[in-house]
Amino acid sequence: MVGMRGWWQDLTDLVLPAECGGCGRPRTVLCPGCRAALMEAAPRRVRPAPEPPGLPVVHAAAPYEDEVRAALLAHKERGALMLAGPLGVALAGAVRAGLASGGGSGAPVLLVPVPSARRAVRARGHDPARRIALAAAGELRRAGTSVRVLAVLRQRRAVADQSGLNSRQRLDNLAGALEVAAGGARLLAEGGRAVLVDDLMTTGASLTEAARALRAAFAEVGDRPQAIAGMGDPNSTGSMISAAVVAASRASFEIIRN
Repeated sequence: MVGMRGWWQDLTDLVLPAECGGCGRPRTVLCPGCRAALMEAAPRRVRPAPEPPGLPVVHAAAPYEDEVRAALLAHKERGALMLAGPLGVALAGAVRAGLASGGGSGAPVLLVPVPSARRAVRARGHDPARRIALAAAGELRRAGTSVRVLAVLRQRRAVADQSGLNSRQRLDNLAGALEVAAGGARLLAEGGRAVLVDDLMTTGASLTEAARALRAAFAEVGDRPQAIAGMGDPNSTGSMISAAVVAASRASFEIIRN
């Protein structure tokens, strides 16, 4: 009987999680209070300081603090995979905000996840950004948006652990680290509005490098003005990409520049 009870408890934990990913409240994926912290505010454009050259326009759903921080870490580091659903809903909101501000015409949306380091994926057993991107795509489709997830970015070389590095060091660490996989540029060139997606933006180094890799791929197959019109910062020469994240620092929400 002890063995049966243990088996049943394990199965129950798979169906009904042990605790809220944000606050630890028992028997819920994300309690109403933590869900509100993640989704209650309107997604906004965010900018890190200093802002890296080449960073695309970024929209975020919530500040990276308290319950939101706990939920993202639970999903990324502790394998609370059921959190991908609510995190994907929040990311979808940030994607919509970016598309609306870009003034596009309703072209198909291409969500391009920023890849984690291979060793991190192996250690975690999953790729958090890709999993959340798939959940966001489902949410966007339910609302009538034509969307695909294109996981075409990959690491071309190893990078150092980003923790402990300042913004300049992170840019240097990631410079040239990503590329579009063989055949990926052709998929991107088939049409759509490219939106880089990730769970979190801190210094913006990862999104900047990902945007560089996509721009290099676009250059190989030719620009797609009909597909990317209105995307990116109109004041940034050659800007072709927007980005959306679940969370960013509180400071990046508060920076307002004309």
